[in-house]
Amino acid sequence: MVSAHQARADIVTTLRAAGCVFAEQEAQLLAEAARTPPDLERLVARRVAGEPLEHVLGWVSFRGDRIAVRPGVFVPRRRTEYLAHCAIELAAPGAVIVDMCCGSGAIGASIANAVESCEIYAVDIDPVAVDCARLNLPADHVFEGDLCAPLPGRLRGRIDVMVANAPYVPSAAIGSMPREARCSEPRLALDGGIDGLDIHRRLAADGVRWLADGGALLVESAAAQSFAVEDLMSRTGLDPVTRVSPEFDATVVIGFRR
Repeated sequence: MVSAHQARADIVTTLRAAGCVFAEQEAQLLAEAARTPPDLERLVARRVAGEPLEHVLGWVSFRGDRIAVRPGVFVPRRRTEYLAHCAIELAAPGAVIVDMCCGSGAIGASIANAVESCEIYAVDIDPVAVDCARLNLPADHVFEGDLCAPLPGRLRGRIDVMVANAPYVPSAAIGSMPREARCSEPRLALDGGIDGLDIHRRLAADGVRWLADGGALLVESAAAQSFAVEDLMSRTGLDPVTRVSPEFDATVVIGFRR
């Protein structure tokens, strides 16, 4: 009879062989998520097959919150915690906030937990992401559609903070991304067009009309893209500033409505 200790050691060995760098930690999380030994075998098999750990577990840790995440939905990265942090700093109690290109709704949920009495809304074009975000945010505040189009008209000119982790990977660079991302996350959540900024351009041009006076649009970008993002924001009437976090290896460009 195989002991529990030996069984755990076998799982760690299996995960290491599959290239999982943090095999011991993953084995612990999978064991905690499994209801039965056969269930654990299925979870390990999914992970070994290359499925992201977060999809296998059904959740991701984001700024200390446990966020539900489903297969086929973009997994929020740790660097994006800095984007949420910047949004929280700008959001006063009672602020109207939109999590655009929301994916799982992790950013919106994090802001809602940190900012008192704020109104949180979220939008994504992917119905799978919308269903997932409705697990993490008030369902009737999550809308399916293209950028600002599905937002209620009553929000026009009232949004204090619009935050977006929009796709910013250039199309030609998608092939060099880790296999987990390329094969398990929707391309529309990764592909930002030729220079990676297709959505940022549209969002700046459309979003400025929805912001309140002094409101802010925050987007994540690669460090090398920040000057281009500042320029496109300036062209739409926003006053841009770039913030960088070495700790999170993250770049956030903020455009304030004049």
